[in-house]
Amino acid sequence: MHKLFHCPLVLVLTASLVLISSCRYSSMQPPVAQKKPVIFHEHGYARTDEYFWFKERDNPEVIAYLEAENTYTGYWFKPLEKLKIKLYGEIISRVPRNDTSAPYLLHGYMYYQRYMGDDEYPVYCRKKNVKASGEEIILDVNGLARGHKFYSIAGLAVSPDAQKLVYGADTLGGRSYILYIKDLVSGKNLSEEISGTNGFAAWAADNKTLFYGAIDPVTVRSFRIMRHILGTPVSSDKLVFEEKDPSFNTFVFNSKSEEYIIIGSVSKTTSEYRLLPSNRPQGSFWLFTKRIQGLEYDIEPIGNTCFLRTNYKAENFRLMQSSLPGTPPERWKELVPGNDSILLEGFEVFDQYLVLQERNKGLVRFRFAPLRTMEFHEIPLDDEAYSASLSSNFRLDTKRVRYTYSSLATPSTVYEFDMETNQRMMLKQDKVYGAFDPSDYVVERIYVPSSDHRMIPLSLVYRKDKKKENMPLLLYGYGAYGISTEPDFQYQRLSLLDRGFIYAIAHVRGGEEMGRSWYEEGKLLQKKNTFSDFIRCADFLVEKGYTSPDRLFAQGRSAGGLLMGVVVNTRPDLFKGVLAGVPFVDVLSDMLDESLPLTTSEYEEWGDPRIKEYYDYIRSYSPYDNVTPQNYPALFVTAGLYDTQVPYWEPAKWVARMRTLKKDSHPLLFYCNLEAGHSGNSGRYEKYRLTAMEYAFLLKLAGITN
Repeated sequence: MHKLFHCPLVLVLTASLVLISSCRYSSMQPPVAQKKPVIFHEHGYARTDEYFWFKERDNPEVIAYLEAENTYTGYWFKPLEKLKIKLYGEIISRVPRNDTSAPYLLHGYMYYQRYMGDDEYPVYCRKKNVKASGEEIILDVNGLARGHKFYSIAGLAVSPDAQKLVYGADTLGGRSYILYIKDLVSGKNLSEEISGTNGFAAWAADNKTLFYGAIDPVTVRSFRIMRHILGTPVSSDKLVFEEKDPSFNTFVFNSKSEEYIIIGSVSKTTSEYRLLPSNRPQGSFWLFTKRIQGLEYDIEPIGNTCFLRTNYKAENFRLMQSSLPGTPPERWKELVPGNDSILLEGFEVFDQYLVLQERNKGLVRFRFAPLRTMEFHEIPLDDEAYSASLSSNFRLDTKRVRYTYSSLATPSTVYEFDMETNQRMMLKQDKVYGAFDPSDYVVERIYVPSSDHRMIPLSLVYRKDKKKENMPLLLYGYGAYGISTEPDFQYQRLSLLDRGFIYAIAHVRGGEEMGRSWYEEGKLLQKKNTFSDFIRCADFLVEKGYTSPDRLFAQGRSAGGLLMGVVVNTRPDLFKGVLAGVPFVDVLSDMLDESLPLTTSEYEEWGDPRIKEYYDYIRSYSPYDNVTPQNYPALFVTAGLYDTQVPYWEPAKWVARMRTLKKDSHPLLFYCNLEAGHSGNSGRYEKYRLTAMEYAFLLKLAGITN
């Protein structure tokens, strides 16, 4: 989550209150923020926010305070500088300097991306699908990023005739993209630039008409679909659809068959789609089926039929089929029934085959069937805990399905599975440079009983030669939006594992690991299950001798940072230290502010606090509202100045309040990236600088100095 400026129902107290040095600091003392209390009146409560003024991003006092926090954090890390440098060098030394992705075939070209040497960004390339064809660079992001502290590319799409490329670029990290169109024959960008977009566009069959998503400049909500014709002024672009419900976001894309341009409009619980034949770009989109609250579906139209993954009368989703232009749900035909214990996550349709991506007991499985028989067979997958997903299946005319696979000890691998011969082919596996052998590591999958008798999946990895009782352990958690946390491979974790750490993932409720009910039981008025599940997993790891509270650490980002905030408020005794990345910790204030990005679209996730029942529930756990005078574990908290998902002021306010109330002398560090947004630095190496800081923090607390 979240956000930006302005809030209703406030009574500002006089500004003549005591200033406790907003930016005076030393190498020994942290900065102490000035209190400028604001009182909010909601549902009969008076709620005071001493640091409401942090929202004034253009206020020099705010920037000075953030810089003071960064300086203090830098002083704290000074004795760890050698360790930090060593960790950073160690991590990036494992990353291949020269690396090329597995190419895929589309419209007579093999497309791929590569990195070279010290390049921070990818170079997107293609070759004609003939022998001895030369490489054509379609986009060198390194050149584009030159002169920018942050640079992010999104939505690359080549026109049907393969002559033009559209792509989006964000230079701040605030999710507002400028669309550029490049002529791949001349190698130059066209004159038109379209600002204020979500970064994605869809080509019509005429190779000159583009449809794209426009965002609200304040809320960053994608709410309009526009039509642009190459060579015409952007100011003359036509509005083809506007989503007026603030809880919905809209987007546009091409069908796999390229016969249709599709407008999607979705909230957290409801879907709606409109279609237009790609060869009639000046026509009007038709509505596939009327919006029904609570009805979710994904579509793949091919010819005059449409495949749908839907929750219609199936909590864990089922696969259905409809004729076009569209029919109501009661007339859809079932192809694969729903299953109470297995979640249908996605599917791919080919000319002769159908492939399902499902999740069973928290782990992905793939099943495929010939369309003529619908007799399904499973694609075998390895390891006790792993991550897998369908990927880069852009063609209908193939009998091979492509997927990616990794585990906590297996680097990311791209496979193609031949559905006719049942043969699996490895196309690429990421290299890990240095002394790395997957067999040196043990991967475990455990199911932990929750307080209400649900079984929580817990994934672990550690070096087998360092296994002993009471090891230092980093427990990661997220648990929101139905996003399943994958037990995948990460280069940087080896630096902890090789020093004797266990790395563990608590697959808590709020994700979808154990089916749709797993998500439903971790949102709205059941959100506290997310927190109790994480605490239960931590207690379990202590009970079973894996670790102890003085060697146990926790980590979460964004909505997982909310989890960290609740955990340290409710069980500060359980952890030695906590990493809280861009944490969503001021839930009540931001969910009451409709002008902020994501607020209105997330009422279905957190609840609408304008309603007293939700207000009371959120108020009972919101980390910022529940900081108390007590001992806290050591904390390293991060933020991004241009973050529109979790604005920087949330973690800044949380840290400032904790500084005044906490009773311990444990480190409380705050670092705000003044040049990026939610995801931090954009370069492939640069992103690991923060990781090196985080790991140095953990190792210092664990008493490991090398």
